[in-house]
Amino acid sequence: MIGRANRFHGYGSLRYVYRNGQTVRGPQMSLRYSRNPKRQANRVAVVVSKKINKSAVARNRMRRRIYEAVRQLEVNSEQHDLVITVFQDSVQDLPSAELVSQVRGLAEQAGITKESSKASHGIIETKET
Repeated sequence: MIGRANRFHGYGSLRYVYRNGQTVRGPQMSLRYSRNPKRQANRVAVVVSKKINKSAVARNRMRRRIYEAVRQLEVNSEQHDLVITVFQDSVQDLPSAELVSQVRGLAEQAGITKESSKASHGIIETKET
């Protein structure tokens, strides 16, 4: 589970990214991003519609896998709001390595990743229990 600081709260937050953000599209998902200097942490949302898969179990599994892929990213020092929208059901069958590479490719197209991989932490701070 991602930490509270890295979650969106309410539809108004997503609405801001949808209105003011830029979009990068991949083969099975798209990334809409917006720079947000008011925040101390990056925020991430994954949107999987019922049109993609009727099963809530399958949609939530896709969400969790994408959150894990995003957690492994190394981003630059600027804070961003990210909304990943899945538009193909085949995401649930992708191997983990391919899913991570697709998410990394979207982030690189958006210009939000670091050029060097010197940092040891990802985009999302995990909550320790």
